[in-house]
Amino acid sequence: MDAIHLEYDVDGKNFVSAGSATESVKAQLKGLGINPADVRRVAIAMYEGEINMVIHANGGKAMVDIFMDKVIVKLIDTGKGIPDIEQAMKPGFSTADEDVRNLGFGAGMGLPNMKKYADECIIESEVGKGTTVTLITNFS
Repeated sequence: MDAIHLEYDVDGKNFVSAGSATESVKAQLKGLGINPADVRRVAIAMYEGEINMVIHANGGKAMVDIFMDKVIVKLIDTGKGIPDIEQAMKPGFSTADEDVRNLGFGAGMGLPNMKKYADECIIESEVGKGTTVTLITNFS
């Protein structure tokens, strides 16, 4: 199988559509017969990134490449960037505002969960320019 390439626009501040790219990728993986445990890991990591783009960066783009042995998810935004990635990776650390927290988001588990559920989590960020998160999940 050649790689399947998918691209999605993530609408910033739209919590209703947040997760729609993840659901589409999840359906693709299920349709390809990927192990359900691997589908779950991809979906959790990607959703966390997608919701972070809605909360913190006014949206962005999700690019997904599906191979026989892995999925590579690249989440790209042009938001404010992450000033201290090490601090942002600490469970519970959050810069979400009160409105977002009142919706049940912003608990500070997005980046830690991306790292936990993907085999590789590469975060590149520049303050004032945006963030790119690359998630690589190998199939078992």
